[in-house]
Amino acid sequence: MAKKKKKTETTKDSEKEEETISEEELRRDFEKEFEEDFEDELDLEEELELLDTEDMDTEVGDIDKLVDKDEEKKQMYLSCGIHIGTKLLSGDARRFIYRQTNYGLYVIDLTQTDKRLMTAAKFLSKYVEEGSDKVIVSSVRRYGKEPVKQFCKVLGCRAITERFIPGSLTNPIIDDYIKDASVVVIVDPHADKVILREAKLARIPVVSLFDTDDILDGIDLAIPANNRGKKALGLAFWLLARQILLELGKISSEDDFPYTLDEFTSNIVPVYRQE
Repeated sequence: MAKKKKKTETTKDSEKEEETISEEELRRDFEKEFEEDFEDELDLEEELELLDTEDMDTEVGDIDKLVDKDEEKKQMYLSCGIHIGTKLLSGDARRFIYRQTNYGLYVIDLTQTDKRLMTAAKFLSKYVEEGSDKVIVSSVRRYGKEPVKQFCKVLGCRAITERFIPGSLTNPIIDDYIKDASVVVIVDPHADKVILREAKLARIPVVSLFDTDDILDGIDLAIPANNRGKKALGLAFWLLARQILLELGKISSEDDFPYTLDEFTSNIVPVYRQE
């Protein structure tokens, strides 16, 4: 009887081992397929330099077939790191991903960034009105404050770069209530969650830059982009402002835009780079 029991246990162990081997083979096959999807990765040294997402301004090696219609714009996107995401990927952001680097950083598909910047400009141009509160642009991120201020200065929108007062979009009896708000633009759904939540309650459409770890809850138009790097943020708002002026007919070509990229980029120097 004991022998029979031992034989049964041996059989179960054998089946368990076969199942484990089968799972191991499936895992290897999956990893092999996954690696094949992301060929020609960035160099490790370049990836290490990009890990500081608060100041991501390192030029990344050339990536083919992203914005082939405009080589100059493509190089501008790459040099500002607007396509470099985080090491986290939400289900909502999966549709915007081009590939993943060896070090785990997700790379945003620049064709979608470019397309959605143009779509956002067309949409916002219908609401932009000099001196009005129809377009509210907000950022509590330190590198987002200067781009937001310059964007609003150029287009005459209302900038909120300090603490957003709860009730400003929903409570008509408070002094800070903004009654004419028609659309809200934010930099980061995580950092700007207070105004995002209130815009959702007030049923005001929200346009937002959208990184790889963000979710779409409350966002009506997402622009996939690095929303942490100072050069990336400066470029996003510079391009958006230029395209809106083109949509409005205030400039006849991109060359007529009288502002430089530096004017839209934060000049804050990170502590670790200060002498």
